[in-house]
Amino acid sequence: MRKAESMRVAVCTITYRRPEGLKRLIDGLDNLTFSKNEPSSLEIVVVDNDPAGLACRFCEGVRSDLNWPLRCFTEPRRGISYARNRAVTCAVDYADYVAFIDDDEVPEPAWLDELLYAQRLYDADVVAGRVLPHFNEPVSPWVEKGNLFENDQYPTGYLLEVAHTNNVLVRSEVYKNMWPIFDERFALSGGEDTHFFMRAHHGGYKIVWADDAVVYEWIPKTRATIKWLIRRSYNDGNNYSLCLFDLDSSWAARTERVARASGSIVTGLLLLPVSVGLGRRTFVKALQYIALGLGGLAGATGASDETYRGTGSVQDTK
Repeated sequence: MRKAESMRVAVCTITYRRPEGLKRLIDGLDNLTFSKNEPSSLEIVVVDNDPAGLACRFCEGVRSDLNWPLRCFTEPRRGISYARNRAVTCAVDYADYVAFIDDDEVPEPAWLDELLYAQRLYDADVVAGRVLPHFNEPVSPWVEKGNLFENDQYPTGYLLEVAHTNNVLVRSEVYKNMWPIFDERFALSGGEDTHFFMRAHHGGYKIVWADDAVVYEWIPKTRATIKWLIRRSYNDGNNYSLCLFDLDSSWAARTERVARASGSIVTGLLLLPVSVGLGRRTFVKALQYIALGLGGLAGATGASDETYRGTGSVQDTK
């Protein structure tokens, strides 16, 4: 295992009018523990995408009680790309590694320790971890038991082609060598992290999975609906295709993506009749496959359906 010479770490989050979520997150970050690594220094960087700067006022009031230094900055330009770029700009000159976590998530105490451990073990440029759902209100049984909000899972060390900023650690050199970082064309739609990490992979940077680096996403009841799940699947398929073709517009890439998207639709259609006997969870899963494929096909033609797009605030682009 390669021993890191320096481990100055910045944990970044961007926020927009989520005071309760931000408080939970900062409390969770304050309880981080380390047994496999010991950062030489650690700081928390918050970027408030609300020009009113209410999050920074909150941070000012709590920072003296925390175990780690906390800095907060305001990014008045509405859009998730602007906020993420501001966070990196404020952290990258200080830190050897920059982690991102969302403002509606709470990390396990060993979260950052596991990311850093996987980075050292595999000499990775980027390390991504698991995001598990936490329902803060009672939801229908098919939602809670259906695993519909859980992301993909891989063994630790598994090589990835893309990552996301809801649970990730990045070597600062990657950011410095790939400026501009998060493409501002995606500021109001989301998908800026997919685009960035696709670029990193195409640029030869090593992205690995850390299965024990776990954060919990607090999911409100308003998202525990069939409509929201289908909308997210469509958005995921659309964003992925748009990002893919921005980096590789060849007919071969386009044909492969159309085939994969069509395969997702077929899988969903085949699941629909089976779902009659298997319950609502399977029915919703079938609809998700179909929506994912339709979004992928729309993106493959360079189209994006504004019905499914966010409004540009941090929470709307997740």
